[in-house]
Amino acid sequence: MSQRFHIHPDNPQPRLINQAVDYLNKGSVIVYPTDSGYALGCRLEDKNAMERICRIRQLDGNHNFTLMCRDLSELSVYSQVDNSAFRLLKNNTPGQYTFILKATKEVPRRLMNEKRKTIGLRVPEHPVALALLERLNEPLMSTSLILPGNDFTESDPEDIQHSIGKLVDLILDGGTLGQQPTTVVDLTDDAPAVVRVGAGDPNPFR
Repeated sequence: MSQRFHIHPDNPQPRLINQAVDYLNKGSVIVYPTDSGYALGCRLEDKNAMERICRIRQLDGNHNFTLMCRDLSELSVYSQVDNSAFRLLKNNTPGQYTFILKATKEVPRRLMNEKRKTIGLRVPEHPVALALLERLNEPLMSTSLILPGNDFTESDPEDIQHSIGKLVDLILDGGTLGQQPTTVVDLTDDAPAVVRVGAGDPNPFR
């Protein structure tokens, strides 16, 4: 059964953040709060942990995994961003969006969409997620915690513990969250395309 840390959603305890990063550095899969529900996360280079996440979510090679980034400068290391895309990113990050972009060589091939060589990128607006990223000092390989057959992200840590507590190593319990996943925007073509409407306002991309 996973460990469960009760973490303050607005002022996360540094001790618990440090312990969570220790878990990540040891190859763990964690559940953590974001501004669009709970997410699963692991180290970018950790192939075994990523495969565990794929099994939990029943994902295939067409899924766009997300790199959770601290800021826009980190995001630009892992994706190809032209001037028009950069303006949209600058105006809408941090926020409840996942952006699909062409991946750079810094992204491991196993994280890319097999056919399109794209990656999802996001800058969250949640204190716990941002504290984790700051302490980890690199992006977090992440995906929304949407269990097979569901359309919404998991919102209740108690339910998460019961449903997948044996499949993950750590749950950062930041209380009950909203259930809407991010709005997904594809920025790989000349015009942005809203792929999924979620928590973020889609109007800036229409």
